[in-house]
Amino acid sequence: MKIILKEDIANLGYKDDIVEVKSGYGRNYLIPTGKAVIATPSALKVLAENQRQRAHKLAKIKADAEALAAALKDVALTIGAKTSSTGTIFGSVNSIQIAEALEKLGHNIDRKVISIKENIKEVGNYTATLRLHKEVSVEIPFEVVAE
Repeated sequence: MKIILKEDIANLGYKDDIVEVKSGYGRNYLIPTGKAVIATPSALKVLAENQRQRAHKLAKIKADAEALAAALKDVALTIGAKTSSTGTIFGSVNSIQIAEALEKLGHNIDRKVISIKENIKEVGNYTATLRLHKEVSVEIPFEVVAE
């Protein structure tokens, strides 16, 4: 079934994208939670008109995301974590700690746009990806050190 997304959904699409999903996923989860609507001809016309009216606003949002990506390009983070004597972390490092470290540097980034490909359970160097816009993403290197 074809649906129009009302918000960004990881591994599916971005707001106002028209995507094909299985009927159960669309009817039982996406539509009842307000994350999508069925792509009827009238809904598609409304979407086209809204996109036409928002074109200049979307260009500004993309420009802001590119400016933020340029500012974050040279940032390297150091995150402290409690570790055992062998270098294994108690717990793990996740997007919340990365968002807090970026906030200390003056960049207010939502933790939902930060993705880490692996579970971080040891001290070392890693990379996080920030999806600032559907066409703009930046990789942030960070180092996990023992406190």
